[in-house]
Amino acid sequence: MTLEELKTQLLALTPPEKVEAMQILTHTLSNGSLGITKTPGVAGGDACIAKTRIPVWGLVSHRNLEMSDAQILKAFPHLTAADLVNAWIYADSYPEEIAAAIQKNDDAMEDEEV
Repeated sequence: MTLEELKTQLLALTPPEKVEAMQILTHTLSNGSLGITKTPGVAGGDACIAKTRIPVWGLVSHRNLEMSDAQILKAFPHLTAADLVNAWIYADSYPEEIAAAIQKNDDAMEDEEV
């Protein structure tokens, strides 16, 4: 199979199939680790980029504010494009968890403003 044939097939996938394909590729590039960790006492135990205190929900919040991946990488210069791919895969895999974490943070921010 040529790269062009693979590209055609990838473009024909449904969004969930594309996420699964990305997970497979990321898995092979990262030796099985998605680079997302949960550590009690770190960022409230929320899923974070490995070896950082940057929660996945925080990156998703930036994306929800219509920041591009390039803008996010500029804001977090020690992150890599692979870190973002891992974050997006995690967020797509656990949307309820991410939405709950974003809501919890929003509620906390509102409480601070009062």
